[in-house]
Amino acid sequence: MTIRSTTRAQARSATEAAEVVAAARTLAALGLVAAFGHVSARRGDRMLITPAIDLGQATEETLLEIPLDSTALPANAPGEAWIHLAVYQARPDVHAVARAIPESAFAAGAVISRSIPPLHGQGAMLGEAVPVHDDARLMRSAEIAEGAARTLGAADALVLRGNGAVTIGAGPGHAVARMWLLDTACRLHLAARQAGAVHTLTSEEITAWRAAAPPLLDRLWAHLRRTDDP
Repeated sequence: MTIRSTTRAQARSATEAAEVVAAARTLAALGLVAAFGHVSARRGDRMLITPAIDLGQATEETLLEIPLDSTALPANAPGEAWIHLAVYQARPDVHAVARAIPESAFAAGAVISRSIPPLHGQGAMLGEAVPVHDDARLMRSAEIAEGAARTLGAADALVLRGNGAVTIGAGPGHAVARMWLLDTACRLHLAARQAGAVHTLTSEEITAWRAAAPPLLDRLWAHLRRTDDP
């Protein structure tokens, strides 16, 4: 490897670490996590993940690197780091995972048995529908986490009944943007159910919104990350 390529790799690694930290701190600033929650980014055959700390206290120095084929977690890793590993193994297209505990996801998961369809255009950026994983256990084993990853399927977000939510993205910022959108989608769905019959987006509308999603997620992430600005 040349000096130039080494420098580029180091710069890329530094950027990944900075993005994970920004994502973690933004989740905390938005109130989407409390004492629990974590963010990761794929780094080749490894992942970079926040440790088991308050995400508002995350720094680049606190991040952990874990091989994607790990059979055991290192000290200070989140007990549910297994869900990150399971998603990366099942979805080569995924480059970042966010695990949070929005209250709206607890409420939606308690009353919706299978999936949450999009009621507004931005909700379509979570997938054709957000599946609800019907297992409230902590994902502290590879087996339990793999079950959740199977429920996620090809979607970009997952509600964990009684245990919060998981979102994915092309980078940590997109994963955080989708967590914010998921919180909104859950709140809208609960409100609409109380009001009467729910009118969901059509397949054509969902397809159109999903095609437009990448730059919209970039813009949303740029807005949300300002929440953590001093």
